[in-house]
Amino acid sequence: MSIPCRPPLTSGRCVTVWCCAWRSLRCSSRKRENATLAAMTPLKEECLRLPGLIDCHVHFREPGGEQKETMATGARSARAGGVLTVCDMPNTSPPTVTVTALEDKVRRAAQVKDCDIRFFFGATKREHLDELKRLWTDQKLHSLKARCAGLKVYMDHSTGNQGMEESLIPEAFKLCAELSIPLVAHCEDPEINRRATEELKQKDITAHSLMRPPESEERAVARVIELASQYGTHTHATHISSRDAMTLIRTAKANGVPITCDVTPHHLFLTIDDYAKLGTLAKMNPPLRSIRSAAHQSALWAAITDGTVDCIASDHAPHTLAEKQTADILKAPSGVPGVETMLPLLLTVAAGKWPGPKLQATNYKLQVEDIVRLCFTNPNRIFSLRAPSGDRVEVKMSEEWVIHGNALHSKCGWTPYEGWKVVGKITPL
Repeated sequence: MSIPCRPPLTSGRCVTVWCCAWRSLRCSSRKRENATLAAMTPLKEECLRLPGLIDCHVHFREPGGEQKETMATGARSARAGGVLTVCDMPNTSPPTVTVTALEDKVRRAAQVKDCDIRFFFGATKREHLDELKRLWTDQKLHSLKARCAGLKVYMDHSTGNQGMEESLIPEAFKLCAELSIPLVAHCEDPEINRRATEELKQKDITAHSLMRPPESEERAVARVIELASQYGTHTHATHISSRDAMTLIRTAKANGVPITCDVTPHHLFLTIDDYAKLGTLAKMNPPLRSIRSAAHQSALWAAITDGTVDCIASDHAPHTLAEKQTADILKAPSGVPGVETMLPLLLTVAAGKWPGPKLQATNYKLQVEDIVRLCFTNPNRIFSLRAPSGDRVEVKMSEEWVIHGNALHSKCGWTPYEGWKVVGKITPL
């Protein structure tokens, strides 16, 4: 099923677009003429104005990984991509698992002006949950709590080795339910990943996708749904990449389970076939999926169309080129940059084209109001961010341009979308 394209306006005026919490769209020209027609605007207008988008999943690497990215360079990259609010993950060094560590991050972020940086708390041990409880209940920490978007739980290890002990996971869900803390879950099953790794025969980069198979994500999502249902925890399953996991989430939502989810641009636009060109530059967790054995990518797009997907988030996770291109491909770190390229990729689909070395036609449909809903309205509501609306980003849809890593603003200086043509030149206002 796809959303039908809407007829374009014939004028070249700048059109403002925003979404309300109940998913209605309002568009109006600068002269407030023909509001009904403006409400039918597709992405064929000369100029669009959007709210500053929200990326609810980034890794700005500070402190401890400043050779990859800093808050300042990450924020500059975000702003250049039309993103003015981000939620930074806790797997830094030291990790954000204490009030003191969060205070340090908030202090650093206060010096950054290009975008508003919020933070997720992390936990691997019981004492970390005690710190989270103190953050949420101590009135002296009220202003600090306002900078925290929730708790991040890694069901299995990823970059930073932040996997939570299995016995502690139900306690995390229970605490978050009691204190109304959003819980974000990285959904991979450690036992399935361990067994798949032990049985692995391949040694090339495609082995990474086999070591963390779709079944791992599916089982972890099933566990998260069970706990969310049991405790009533507001749970957000992040970077969902596989068909069956998305089906579980769709069913859980229909049954009233308090679960939301996001998908990433790299899972929407890349597949396991891209390893041939990108090698370790396409290595991330969860990994890229096959489009032959199961229609994972098309399932993600279908879930955007039917409303199962609540947010699109970049999972911006930069590493240096030297780190990514290590001789041992299975030891290369997982993660790709993406905060600056997220909106251009989505705008291209909204313009009826598929980004790549050459622009092509696509059957996937996306509209400007979908982008605002997925990248502003919903994350703003889910994580209670109170990010400002209004005209904050201008997009010139008449411009096509080519993505080059050395022209982007991230410190890492590369992108998995090198040489891709996209639609829509972005200018923060």
